[in-house]
Amino acid sequence: MTSNSHFPAGWQRAVLPTLLLTQLENGPAHGYAIAKALAAGGFDPPKGAALYPALAKLEASGAVSTTWEEGQGGPGRKVYELTPAGREQLARQLRLFADFAKLVVGEN
Repeated sequence: MTSNSHFPAGWQRAVLPTLLLTQLENGPAHGYAIAKALAAGGFDPPKGAALYPALAKLEASGAVSTTWEEGQGGPGRKVYELTPAGREQLARQLRLFADFAKLVVGEN
C-alpha cells in the first residue's frame, strides 16, 4: 500500500479503532507515532480531532492503558499500550472484519 490512500475517508473512520489497536499490537506508542505509522502503512493520517477521541474511547473501554512520559526538552505526552482486554477485542474485530469482507466479495 502507498501513502495517500485511495480508500474512502468514511471507511477509514469506521475502522479507526481497529487500526489503532493493530498499531498498538506492535508496542506502546504516543498518538503522533501512531498517526505516522498509519500514514506509512498507506492510510491517510488521522487528524487529532478523530485520533485522540478514538484513543480516549479505547482507554475508557479498557482496551488500552496510558502512562505519562515526560518530555525531553519538550512537552510530555501520553503513551498508549494495548491491554489483554484490548488484544481480545482486536482479535474479535479482526475475525468480524474477515467475515464482513467475505460477504462483500461474495464468498461463503
